[in-house]
Amino acid sequence: MSPNTSEQRGNRKLLIGGLLVILISINGILLYMNYQKKEKTEEQAEVIRVKNNELENQIKVYEALKADFERQSQELQAMGLENDSLEAKIAAITADLGELRGFRTKSFSLADQRRFQDRANAFEQQLKQKDKEIVKLKEDNEVLFTENTSLKTTQNKLSDSLTTMKTTNQDLSAKVKVASRLEAQNLVVNVINGRGKEKEDNDNEFRAKRVDKIRVAFKLAKNEVAQKEPKTIYMRLIEPDGAALYNLSTGSGSFEIDGENMYYTTKRDFVFDNTQQQLSMVYDKDADYKKGQHTIELYAEGYLIGRTTFVLK
Repeated sequence: MSPNTSEQRGNRKLLIGGLLVILISINGILLYMNYQKKEKTEEQAEVIRVKNNELENQIKVYEALKADFERQSQELQAMGLENDSLEAKIAAITADLGELRGFRTKSFSLADQRRFQDRANAFEQQLKQKDKEIVKLKEDNEVLFTENTSLKTTQNKLSDSLTTMKTTNQDLSAKVKVASRLEAQNLVVNVINGRGKEKEDNDNEFRAKRVDKIRVAFKLAKNEVAQKEPKTIYMRLIEPDGAALYNLSTGSGSFEIDGENMYYTTKRDFVFDNTQQQLSMVYDKDADYKKGQHTIELYAEGYLIGRTTFVLK
């Protein structure tokens, strides 16, 4: 074998070895690059996962904040209070939630994370402060409720006392009114004829044709309760048929008894002085009297104070 041939073989081996080294190096580089690419992909996926977790956590934080502010609003409403600032905060958090949920389809940067975290921290501070205010309001309301309950109890007691006093006063007034009632005693009926001559009969029986006027005399009993003041006595002269004589031209009229109008035949005004006054009342019918039993009733201040009868034959 010639020397050239051996040299050629050696060169060929060196060339093959060099190519193998190059191929091995290229494979190593490719393997390293693939590893780096895989590692970077995994790192990017981790970053995306962390950002997504941070986004979902932030959304949960804002949902919890919104629920707490709505709770505060309901508590204030239950106390009969309104707070526009709470409604404004709820609206702001609702808007932030809408923006956060929008990041699910786009990049949620670190700047966005810090911005929303700062806002959430501010909302949490405001929430804590408002909770303290609500606790204080509830305590104040409880104090006011206790005071109002005590006041209502006192008012009810006063009302009961006033009602009792009013009832007592009404009872006393009624008793005084009854006690102050006048009483006509010793009623005597006389008749006066056309010549002005007066006739008395112990049996109170008279001839009708001789009667021109009727005169009734009586005495007022002593009464320390009755007021010494002007008073009026109304006389009703009731005929045998049960009707009271009534004639406006002779001074008749009406007065009230127990809320109802009653006709009187004549009346007399006088001043009561509690001296057992002797009084009399005269009535001129200016017409013939009916035969039969007549009744005379005397009223004062809404009460019947005397009654008697006489007969015309």
